[in-house]
Amino acid sequence: MSPVRLTILMPCLDEARTLAACIKKAQNYLARTRITGEIIVADNGSTDGSRDVAQALGARVVTVAAKGYGNALQAGIAAARGTYVIMGDADDSYDFLELDAFLRRLDEGCELVIGNRFAGGIEPGAMPALHRYLGNPVLSFLGRRLFDAPVHDLYCGLRGFRRDAILSLGLTAPGMEFALEMIVKAALRGLSIAEVPTTLSPDGRDRAPHLRSFRDGWRSLRFYLLLCPRWLFLYPGILLAACGGFASTVLMISDVAIGNIVFAHHSLILTAAVTNIGVQSVLFWAFARIVGEHAGLLPVDPAFNAFRRLFTLERVLPVGIALVVFGIAAALYALISWYELSFGEIQGDTLTRIVCSASFMAVLGFQLIFASFFICLLDQVPEPAARKFAARPIASATAEP
Repeated sequence: MSPVRLTILMPCLDEARTLAACIKKAQNYLARTRITGEIIVADNGSTDGSRDVAQALGARVVTVAAKGYGNALQAGIAAARGTYVIMGDADDSYDFLELDAFLRRLDEGCELVIGNRFAGGIEPGAMPALHRYLGNPVLSFLGRRLFDAPVHDLYCGLRGFRRDAILSLGLTAPGMEFALEMIVKAALRGLSIAEVPTTLSPDGRDRAPHLRSFRDGWRSLRFYLLLCPRWLFLYPGILLAACGGFASTVLMISDVAIGNIVFAHHSLILTAAVTNIGVQSVLFWAFARIVGEHAGLLPVDPAFNAFRRLFTLERVLPVGIALVVFGIAAALYALISWYELSFGEIQGDTLTRIVCSASFMAVLGFQLIFASFFICLLDQVPEPAARKFAARPIASATAEP
């Protein structure tokens, strides 16, 4: 029996109206090109007879119990026998007769090939204006900017890939963000990614699409931030810590007047808090980076790990303890000074500045102590165990002939 070169995979949820046309186009493509292939329909709980349609036309049906676009595709990819997999929606919006460009780039060595509907053409009524002019361009720009993914249409549902390469990514997203997870993780792992123009036609459904613009848009943005802790934690933290620290230093020395507005010791309370928030954000970045590497969500960063080894528990702990001690000493000094005033009204702003400095040093010291212990704890978790905690099993599926 000759090996299967290509699997054409169609996720399906109540697509009986259009599924037959998609399967016939895929069959005609395999027959025309004489490629050894198969057609899989990953059915996600259809109740309109979609499974019967697929089986009647000779497609292999994989029944997926767990709901979700990502769950259906994960099960379909796991069941595929082909060296290459080309996936596309079963709503007749993509033309399964035009797959040559995908196969050509895969044969050239690309591991993931994404269709670009903006380059190939979007027919009138095929894509909502909100998606075409705002959602997709913005999310695609963020994907290129945050992850260096060379893709201009991150949500194109027609894409091809080497099955073994995509399985190695450990994709887990259950819903529509699966499309983003595939590209983001491929970019992070250094897979070879290419784009080819493809066309998008109005789908043949007689119902509303499963996509929910704002819900799925938020889930996509959330996914971006979770896999890019630099932009979620590090850069905002550095900005807050730098601005807050500079402002606090200036206010410790003197008041600052801008026109008729005077920033005095009362403002120091806020600037010190901003500084601590910034430091905490940077520490959360370190936590997220370590957990991401252990779980296999982020690639290992040698520069980060070399830098982190300079800040061991034994080195950070004395600094944190010293800050706490200085903070407590400054607070006691302020308390004794207030006691000498019989706990009466405080004249001037010196004691307020001292109290602000005391609270800032104590909070910063405790942050460093707790963070260094927590990072030390994370380092004790063996990588296989961390991966086991982070992993989610592929959606249960059964194949039907």
